[in-house]
Amino acid sequence: MIINRDFYIRKLLSKRENGKVKIITGIRRCGKSFLLFNLYKDLLLKEGVKENNIIEIALDRKEYIKYRNPNLLYEYIMSKINHNEQFYVFIDEIQMSYKIKNQDVNEKYIPEEDKELLYTTFYDILNDLMSFENIDVYVTGSNSKMLSKDIVTNFRDRGSEITVFPLSFTEYCSVSDMEKMDALEEYMMYGGMPLSVIEKDELEKKKYLLSLHNNVFVKDITERYNLKDDVLLSSLIDILYSSVGSLTNTHKLANTAESVMKIKSSDNTIKKYLDYLEDAFLFRSAKRYDIKGKRYFGTNLKYYATDIGLRNAKLNFRQYERSHLMENIIYNELIIKGYSVDIGIVEVTRKIEDRNVQSQHEIDFIVNNGSNKIYIQSSLNVDTEEKRQQEIFSLKRSGDFYKKIVVLYGNQKPVYDEHGILYIGIIPFIFSMENILN
Repeated sequence: MIINRDFYIRKLLSKRENGKVKIITGIRRCGKSFLLFNLYKDLLLKEGVKENNIIEIALDRKEYIKYRNPNLLYEYIMSKINHNEQFYVFIDEIQMSYKIKNQDVNEKYIPEEDKELLYTTFYDILNDLMSFENIDVYVTGSNSKMLSKDIVTNFRDRGSEITVFPLSFTEYCSVSDMEKMDALEEYMMYGGMPLSVIEKDELEKKKYLLSLHNNVFVKDITERYNLKDDVLLSSLIDILYSSVGSLTNTHKLANTAESVMKIKSSDNTIKKYLDYLEDAFLFRSAKRYDIKGKRYFGTNLKYYATDIGLRNAKLNFRQYERSHLMENIIYNELIIKGYSVDIGIVEVTRKIEDRNVQSQHEIDFIVNNGSNKIYIQSSLNVDTEEKRQQEIFSLKRSGDFYKKIVVLYGNQKPVYDEHGILYIGIIPFIFSMENILN
């Protein structure tokens, strides 16, 4: 089965031959390589690009190992091109390229703060390739720290990043033969990792997802950062997966690791591990924003799993709480569509027994769309008036007139209440998201 990723193909086409290196990042095995080396390549060939004018290098494959040396990589690419035709260079898993010391420079004359300049890296090679008008460069990578966080510094604003995710729910439905409600149940259990979606046997799905998580992601992080073992890392992942949609901080996580897992750790160590997990795209964090005070809170973030199926597999499919999983899916769909998302906090002052008492109330998501904002609550249902009032309490007290939405589990058609708040099922919300939020 071929899963078309038209959303990302359109993004690649919009950046084609723009003079910048196209940096395709995302969690491992989400389909980055297939997107570039199959779907995008096929499109170029159909448009008349000659196959010899597409140079493909996969640094994670044995036949290309020597090109992890950036100098050899550069020589190989230059040997394949001429200056009379347009060429396309595809490099897979660019973070596997290592740096090479420049032997032509006397190190003793280089100031300490400039020692990095002694080395040739893949950044230097890509910057050089971009100086040729007839070379269009595309690279993939599975580590954000080596790529997205360094784009401005190393490519001097000459990089275009495209982040690829596991299949969104709309993509999942495009290859599923199930009714949308059944598809939602399946997606909520097994997520959108492409090979998991293609696999029809449920037992094999579970085995694949668990093996992928432990033997690829955890192993990668352990080896990349030279961790002594993966016990603390694995425990931290379990804690985060168990509490998606819940506020947490490094101190709380360290205490939980010690009390539940009997593993002692410091706040600084936990912070580093959280960075590793985000760099590997396993999780994304969302900050809290004070709506009335118009400021961010420095502590207490929420972490969301990039793929629900990986989350469920790591927890042995034991913790299946629809409310948390639904909130995670909504967050992912918003991020995939390119929206900036925060957690909203509304501070309310009430008089209790002649005293002013302040309390904080949460809005699940603030969606930032340019200068506009949309407030979203995720709720399985509002089947009683008490439950409805509970869900919209913070929305009514935001003190502004931005659009307010309650997303419910299911296929409910959109309706508005007396406050102008929109209630809509998660399925029509996802399928009509851009129209609703714009």
